[in-house]
Amino acid sequence: MITNLIIVVIAVVFLITVFVRFIPIGLWISSLAANVQVSIFNLIGMRLRRVVPSKIVIPLIKSTKAGMGLNVNQLEAHYLAGGNVDNVVNALIAAHRADIDLQFEKAAAIDLAGRDVLEAVKMSVNPRVIETPNVSAVAKDGIELLVKARVTVRANLERLVGGAGEATILARVGEGIVTTVGSSTSHKIVLENPDAISKTVLNKGLDAGTAFEILSIDIADVDVGRNIGAQLQTLQAEADKNIAQAKAEERRAMAVAKEQEMRAAVVESEAEVPRAMAYALREGKLGIMDYYDMQNVIADTSMRSSISSAGNKNQSLSSDNKDQRDKK
Repeated sequence: MITNLIIVVIAVVFLITVFVRFIPIGLWISSLAANVQVSIFNLIGMRLRRVVPSKIVIPLIKSTKAGMGLNVNQLEAHYLAGGNVDNVVNALIAAHRADIDLQFEKAAAIDLAGRDVLEAVKMSVNPRVIETPNVSAVAKDGIELLVKARVTVRANLERLVGGAGEATILARVGEGIVTTVGSSTSHKIVLENPDAISKTVLNKGLDAGTAFEILSIDIADVDVGRNIGAQLQTLQAEADKNIAQAKAEERRAMAVAKEQEMRAAVVESEAEVPRAMAYALREGKLGIMDYYDMQNVIADTSMRSSISSAGNKNQSLSSDNKDQRDKK
């Protein structure tokens, strides 16, 4: 009898433990206290659908207290789709307090798109300032300017799904700065009126197709960089010099080749002289005495050249000795 009673008590305790473990009684009591209609069967159904009841009930209580007309099915469907229910509800409450028209479907779509919907609502209320890195731009006079801008943006909830992000804003602002500075005739004009850059860039409608609305573009700093025009001219002059040197070397090589060709022609012509003389001797057109007289003339000319070379050499040595004596 006692054994059967113990078994019954153990079974009852086990059933109660399983019931309390499977059915969140605490959440059910909290929902009743907050006047939120969540039945026991809804909580059991969440367990069966592998939904964490606290992820649904607590956001539902917050939305009910904030006066939002949400129900369990909406929150549970968003949870099963992989969304952050608590973040969506917080964003809806923040938008409601800021008098921003944001529906649950739009907030859920923004959340499922991978964007922080609560942060987007905060940015709609409190715009954020994005600072661009130094943008290098060159004016028409060849002077480089390094421009840094601060872009004040506000989140556009209507274009948050499918709209471009901050990187696109920064790229477009940088492109606008480069275009504006590049169209200036002198870098001094840009330094005198930096606000002209912000006005020109702002009028281009750079926020089209993005998830943000550009409120203002302020030029934070403008620094003078390198003289790009002078560097380009230097590089061009160096290239022209190399081209001229190459052409001169080409002409020199052609002249050397022409000289070698002419020397070869002279040597070839000189080789024909003995043959012509032999032919003249055989034919009797040149006598033997004429040949000897020609050889004498050649020898005399060679001797005169040797004497002249020796005289020039002695004269040079005498001049060197005289210079040395004068120095002493």
